[in-house]
Amino acid sequence: MSDRVIDEQILYYRRRAAGYDASAYPSLAVARERITRITSTLPAGVPTLELACGTGMWTEALARRTGDLTAIDASPEALVIARRRCAASVRFVCADVLRWVPDRRYQLIFFAFWLSHVPSSRVAGFFGILRRALAAPGQVIFVDEHACQAWKEQATADPEVAERRLPDGTVHRVVKVFVDPPQLKARLGALGWSCELEADNTDWVIGRARARGRPRPRS
Repeated sequence: MSDRVIDEQILYYRRRAAGYDASAYPSLAVARERITRITSTLPAGVPTLELACGTGMWTEALARRTGDLTAIDASPEALVIARRRCAASVRFVCADVLRWVPDRRYQLIFFAFWLSHVPSSRVAGFFGILRRALAAPGQVIFVDEHACQAWKEQATADPEVAERRLPDGTVHRVVKVFVDPPQLKARLGALGWSCELEADNTDWVIGRARARGRPRPRS
């Protein structure tokens, strides 16, 4: 996967930031209810890292569950929106998630609709970053789109790249690898992670992963 596609993906989300919420969620009220329901099942009161936080729809909910939240995104335009809707205690970092270097560890690492934007060739490296950022006995929890939703994208000759058009008429390439639960579970297992995936309605998948080989602290 060319770095050029990754850079194009970042540019796409920077240009989409102002209108992202309205275009991504047909009903913001319904989306917030769903987000609140899902985040209510996450560990509370623990150091939390959110990757690819975007405009902060999920960050806002996560911040209600912990006073130690770091949120990272590559779009400064999206982070402006996220900061406006989130508590002042949230630490925001503008960085490319695939090039970011962790400076501390977290008990919970969360990301929504990000894993499908990671090329298959970089999944191992990405989960290496997660392993370095995860404190034992923490976990990685993520939400993404099920493979049955692939019909929504404009495909290209590369099965992992889709084309998207912005309202200004510009066309951008983004990485889009929908979640096939059995395949993803096997892939993460080979990388040293135990992972459980469950469906949320027919369109979303919730994954919970733990790095194997970490000793658990004594109780």
